[in-house]
Amino acid sequence: MSLPGTSEGTGSSAVSQVNTRRGTELVLLVISAVIVTFAIMLVEISQENTITRQLFYYGAAYLALFGAAHFAVRKWAPYADPLILPLVALLNGLGLVMIHRIDIAKDTEYAVRQIAWLALSLVLFALVLAFIKDHRTLAKYSFTCGFVGLVLLALPGLLPSAISEVNGAKLWIKFGPLGQVQPSEFAKILLMIFFASFLVSKRELFTTAGRKFLNVELPRPRDLMPMLVAWVAAIGIGVLEKDLGTSLLFFGIVLVMLYIATERAIWVVLGLSLFALGAFLAFQTVTRVQSRVNVWLDPLHHEDGYQLKQALYGLGSGGIGGSGLGNGSPETVPFSNSDFIITSMGEELGLIGLIAIFMMYLLLMMRGLRSALAVRDSFGKLFGGGLSFTIALQLFVVAGGVTGLIPLTGLTAPFLAYGGSSLLANYILIAMLLRISDAARRPQTPAKPKPQQAPIAEAHTELVERPR
Repeated sequence: MSLPGTSEGTGSSAVSQVNTRRGTELVLLVISAVIVTFAIMLVEISQENTITRQLFYYGAAYLALFGAAHFAVRKWAPYADPLILPLVALLNGLGLVMIHRIDIAKDTEYAVRQIAWLALSLVLFALVLAFIKDHRTLAKYSFTCGFVGLVLLALPGLLPSAISEVNGAKLWIKFGPLGQVQPSEFAKILLMIFFASFLVSKRELFTTAGRKFLNVELPRPRDLMPMLVAWVAAIGIGVLEKDLGTSLLFFGIVLVMLYIATERAIWVVLGLSLFALGAFLAFQTVTRVQSRVNVWLDPLHHEDGYQLKQALYGLGSGGIGGSGLGNGSPETVPFSNSDFIITSMGEELGLIGLIAIFMMYLLLMMRGLRSALAVRDSFGKLFGGGLSFTIALQLFVVAGGVTGLIPLTGLTAPFLAYGGSSLLANYILIAMLLRISDAARRPQTPAKPKPQQAPIAEAHTELVERPR
């Protein structure tokens, strides 16, 4: 008897007959295309009272791009989770719809640029799947990845403000009319490779070596130093460049990866205690932090609270069911297609629509964590867990900031918001997650049975002549 989705057999023939569920992925991508096309139609009818030819261009581009991504997964990661790519495609498609809707109101062309960034992102997505055959090879270059990641983080701060500063934060590298790139988006993936590899190699030392402090077994300083230096440097660079969102993201990622590696909650308690102390010191010394906190406490009356105030008004006007695609006024909020795209969605799709979007993110994170748990090597478990948690933490920080739950940080919602660097980095992240998922779901080829020797009792007696 064979298991569901498999066929009987041994060796490579059994492996080749396992159901990879790529057909399920293709069907879900088609459903995503239908939803996105229908959403664009609603926007066109509400805003233009007609359906223009541009609608078909968007639909065709969407189908072509994700069709190509599907065949890349089918070729280079055939056993990967079939839900991850369709979830990403639907989130990205809905983001394109909202960006297009805001373009109509503001007479801009950000949706066309976003499609160009999406095409480049999917090219990188396919290249990662094609050239990284085994995620475990990344661990061999962990220190190189860590060094390059720190260099990318520090680079905007070392460049002149004319080509690196936007809205008071030095986060970018501008290329004139060609656009701008945010290196920290790529640095987070490189540093995750370093942290995952380091924690795997030093895992035993975190629980057995060192001295006790408050009944906590601490590792020796020489064992902890490389990770601690990289962690503090990443957070410190973010603070100096006034990129508080990235600093918070790195802090949370390393803290969760440390907990996954050691399975000891005391590290989370110590980390949160240090975070509370650091947040208090930052509020006392950094003007930008003080402004963000004051806006958070009283957005309706603070002079810098216009963005958050307009966003909250938009969410309130949307209510439970929303005003409908194309019927709201999300364009009145500054950065409504990037930093505040969550509130734009909430105004026109309502609380029900936002919950549906959050559920898609939750399902995406759960499928990633499921792959991380199922993969057979420790590096893959830790790296996959870090990648999945990054999506969840980034969404929490963004949604919490634009709804007034926590102070604003400047991060953008993955796949939804406009932004080339974020889109490029997040598709590389998804490609690596699919690579780990492929390794987790790929059936192991049974080892060739060794020839069994007959028991001594059943062995034939041989007469051996003693040499003279």
